[in-house]
Amino acid sequence: MSTESQAIDYTLNNPDTITKYKTAAQISEKVLADVSKLCVAGAKVVEICEKGDKLIEEEVAKVFRGKNITKGFSHPTTVSPAAFVTPYTPLKSDEKEAAVELQAGEPVKIQLGAQIDGFGSIVCDTVIAKEAGKEDDIVEGRSADLLLATYYANELLLRLMVPPGLLAQGTDEEKAKAAAAKPPTQSKITSLLEKVTEAYDCHLVESTTSWLFDRNEIEGTKKIVLAPGESSKGEGVPAVGEAWGVETGVSLGSGKVKQFEQRTTLHRRTLNTYALKRPTSRKILSEVKKKFGTFPFSLRQLEDERDAKSGVIECVRGNVFRQYEVTGDKDNSPVARLLTTIAITKNGITKLGAPPALDLSKVKSDKKIQDEEVLKILEQPLSRNTGKSKNKKKKKKTAKKTTGGEEEEESDEE
Repeated sequence: MSTESQAIDYTLNNPDTITKYKTAAQISEKVLADVSKLCVAGAKVVEICEKGDKLIEEEVAKVFRGKNITKGFSHPTTVSPAAFVTPYTPLKSDEKEAAVELQAGEPVKIQLGAQIDGFGSIVCDTVIAKEAGKEDDIVEGRSADLLLATYYANELLLRLMVPPGLLAQGTDEEKAKAAAAKPPTQSKITSLLEKVTEAYDCHLVESTTSWLFDRNEIEGTKKIVLAPGESSKGEGVPAVGEAWGVETGVSLGSGKVKQFEQRTTLHRRTLNTYALKRPTSRKILSEVKKKFGTFPFSLRQLEDERDAKSGVIECVRGNVFRQYEVTGDKDNSPVARLLTTIAITKNGITKLGAPPALDLSKVKSDKKIQDEEVLKILEQPLSRNTGKSKNKKKKKKTAKKTTGGEEEEESDEE
């Protein structure tokens, strides 16, 4: 049996791997869209998280029926208000946190994900919590600056992850020259993204990290760290045949972070072993192995929250679980985040799971990007047009706001 499993190709070269990633992505994107509608002023954060998790469970149950493969969460539903940077998922048994409601006008980060056979697709979007009936109102002022800075910084980061020369056109000599170029260093990536955020009077969130993904792994051997802090450093460059979780974080403040007082409820099992002494610790470890494998989970998702709160202490101390501290903006300034799961193929970048594109016609700012180097990169495609979708759908006209703050008519083709 072990020989058989070793023979299976789990790389992106195997169409089954792509299918599983895309199936997980479809679920993640569908649930993200449904959860976004729940993020209105006055809604309780814990209730939104619970509904999101239930939706993921329902959607996962519909796919790969009868197949002997694991499927479930690659990330629980988390809803992070205003100044929160990390994913936030409060517990019902914590009375104070269970009462937390979304406030009108605050940016809300929604992060969640599904996995099929260990191939996880995690997505994160930022929406502005609005009062019921005002969901279609135009976003203006500093909220608009924040959303636009995050959107364009994310678009820029995705393009900087395309390996040099992969999409080059022209003569063989020109293609070879492009392929021989060195990929941008991580300090260069940060520098370019800072030009975007500065244009909107914002800052990158300190140590925002994009990770190499693999089967049953969302923090692989490579990582890109934006605006690294003292103890954080990026490693490696993106390459063809890899899946990544690409994250962008932007703040209206300094972008520096601090630990918040809220209880740590988000954890992930490590592969370390430790002789747990407490029955509650052994109980939740067994439950986590069965339900979540090595993907992140919330104590809220476990059978007994109170047992989980006590048992997790020994699990963290014994390094059986890794805890994700609750952090936020040092100045308590509003923060926005986006996270996209991508595959890098010979044709460029494929978004396996992504937040919806920002509706630029509903976000108005008097600021714009003027740096020529940045604007030139933003004009570049993410992937090569293979012609497969040609004539599948008629082109339609859509109004699109440019980085210059004006609107232009652009043909949009799926």
